[in-house]
Amino acid sequence: MSERELYQGYGLQAVDEKGRVAIPASLRGSVEANNPDDGEGKAIRKLILSTHPRENCLIGYDLRYTAHLAERLTARELANPGDDGDIDYNIKRKGGGAAESLPFDASGRFILPPFPRFQAQIGAHAFFWGVLDFFEVWDPKTLIECDSATDVQKAAARFFMAEKGIAL
Repeated sequence: MSERELYQGYGLQAVDEKGRVAIPASLRGSVEANNPDDGEGKAIRKLILSTHPRENCLIGYDLRYTAHLAERLTARELANPGDDGDIDYNIKRKGGGAAESLPFDASGRFILPPFPRFQAQIGAHAFFWGVLDFFEVWDPKTLIECDSATDVQKAAARFFMAEKGIAL
C-alpha cells in the first residue's frame, strides 16, 4: 500500500438528472494512478463506489484497493470471533458495503448508481472529500448536519456551496 497515490483533494460537483457526476481532478488522478493498466500502459478507468460502513455517504477507491480492503476485513474477522468461535459475517457486510465497479470517462464522469445515491441522499450536488486511502462522496446538506464530520469538511462544503451561489 505504500506505493499508492493518496486521495487528497475535495470538490463540489453537480449531479445531472441522469445521475452523472465527475470525480474532481485532484482525486481522479489518484484513481487512475492506482488502478492497474490495460496491458498497453494505459490506466483502466474504473472506480469502486460503495456505501460507507458508518456514515451516510459513499466511498470511492481504485480497483487495487479492493484487495487491500478484503485483507483488512478478513483479518478483522479472524481477530474477532463470536462467542461461539464462528466468524462475524457482518464485518465484511458492513466493510464491503454495497459496492459497484463503475467506468468513468477522461473527464472523470461516471453515473451514480440509484441505490447508493438514494442511500447517501445525494441530490443535485455531490461533495467529494479525500481520506487518503479512499474518498468520500456526500450530499452537502447531509455532511453539514453530520455530527461526526469535521468542522473543516463542513466549512469546505459551505464555502463551495456559497461560492457557486447554491442554497442548502
